[in-house]
Amino acid sequence: MNMETQTTLDYDRVAKAIAFIAEHQQEQPTLEQVAEVVHLSPAHFQRLFTDWAGVSPKKFLQYLTVEHAKRTLAQGSGSLFDVAHDVGLSGPGRLHDLFVSIESMTPGEYKNGGAALVIDHNFAESRFGKLLVASTPKGICHLAFAENEEEAIQELKSRFPYAIYRQLESFAQQDALRIFNMDWDALDQVKLHLRGTPFQLKVWETLLRIPFGRLTTYGDIAISVGDRGASRAVGTAIGENPVAFLIPCHRVVRSTGGISGYRWGTVRKQALIGWECAQLEQAGR
Repeated sequence: MNMETQTTLDYDRVAKAIAFIAEHQQEQPTLEQVAEVVHLSPAHFQRLFTDWAGVSPKKFLQYLTVEHAKRTLAQGSGSLFDVAHDVGLSGPGRLHDLFVSIESMTPGEYKNGGAALVIDHNFAESRFGKLLVASTPKGICHLAFAENEEEAIQELKSRFPYAIYRQLESFAQQDALRIFNMDWDALDQVKLHLRGTPFQLKVWETLLRIPFGRLTTYGDIAISVGDRGASRAVGTAIGENPVAFLIPCHRVVRSTGGISGYRWGTVRKQALIGWECAQLEQAGR
C-alpha cells in the first residue's frame, strides 16, 4: 500500500470515528466501542487517531462540543478580525504570516465561462481526504475535496465550461498543497484567481481573516461585510466558496455553537475544526 492510499485510509477511519463519537456523544462511547466501529484494536485506534490529530479521541471530542464552540466565539468577540491576530504563535500561527490574496476574474472571464482560460488541474492526497486542485496562470481557481474523481472534474468544468483544461501540476498548486502539509517555510504567497460576484468576493475575503483554530458566526461575517441583516446571503456566499481550507469557510458556525452546513460534509468540517484546535493548543504550550 503506497503512502497516498494509506493517508486516505487513515482519514476514512478517523472520519468514521468522528461521526460515531459525535452521534453518540451523550452516551460517552468508550475507546473500545469506537475502535470496534472502525475495525481496529483499541490500542491501534488510539495510536492512529493521536498520530492524525495530535490529541486523543477523548480530547478531540471536547473541541467539537457546543460549549467549546461558544467559548471560542466569546473569545473572538470584538477582535476576531483584527489584522494582527495571533501574532507570535509558532506552528499553525505561521498561516497568518501568509499573504493570501484574491484576484477576481475579469468581467469577460466571469461572463463567458472561462473562455480562453487555461486551467491546469491535478488530484492530490491530504490529511482530510483526496483533493482536486486547479489553477490558472494567475493562481488557484478551485480546490475541493473529491470523493469521486469523475464527479469532481465535472463540477470544476461546470464552473468554467469553455476553458481549456490540462491535467498538470503547477507551482501554484504545489504552494497551496504545502498548507495542508503544514510546510510553510518556503511559502511566501498564495494567490487565488476566483470567479464570483462582488458580494461573494467580499465574503470570501472576510473569511480569509478568521484566525486558525478560531470560530465565528454567519451574523458576525454579515456585520463585517457591512450588512447586519445579510446572514442568509452570507450563508449562500459561503456555500459557494470554491476553495476549501485556504478560504476557511469551515470556521463559520451557528450562533448557538452548532457545527453544520459544510459543502464538503459535516464530518469533514468537524475534523477540520477539531484538528485546528488541537494544533493551536500544541503550539501554545
